[in-house]
Amino acid sequence: MTTSLPVPIEFDVPQGWRPASPDEAGAPGAAFVALHFFPDTGFTANITVDGEYRPDPATLPEIADESVHSMGAVSRTPVTVTDRSETGSTDAPGLAQTLAFSTVVGGQHHDLVQSQVYLSMLDVHDPHKRVVIRLVLTSSAAQHPNVLADFQLLVRSVRPGGSATQQHGPRTRDRA
Repeated sequence: MTTSLPVPIEFDVPQGWRPASPDEAGAPGAAFVALHFFPDTGFTANITVDGEYRPDPATLPEIADESVHSMGAVSRTPVTVTDRSETGSTDAPGLAQTLAFSTVVGGQHHDLVQSQVYLSMLDVHDPHKRVVIRLVLTSSAAQHPNVLADFQLLVRSVRPGGSATQQHGPRTRDRA
């Protein structure tokens, strides 16, 4: 079942991507999914957005580690962190990491790369509540260099949403 984000955000979906139902895309826990128009050897690059309240004191690196461990448990294959860096500021911290792993989709083996960005946000209605938004690009290893710039455009466009009823406001945008 599709979930909603705990705080409203808006972002721009780059040209070459189409929004899809999270349930139909196989990402039922996501609030938003976009699929790339051009699959690579049977794997469709995708961007997912999800988020949750994190009242615990876990740091973004600890939360990112949780994701790595969860992926390894689900995929039952080694997941390698190939890059990790903290971004943002003290008021708006973020973390980006890149993961490499293999999986079988539709009976075909795929070497995949996943770029994850974690954004820590305070709830505008209750600044004592911390929300962590996770944006994820998953693509074949071969296609990753070609779709990474699109993902970076989407991440840079993330901003607080305008109303409590608007959980995410993707807009298709032409790349300049």
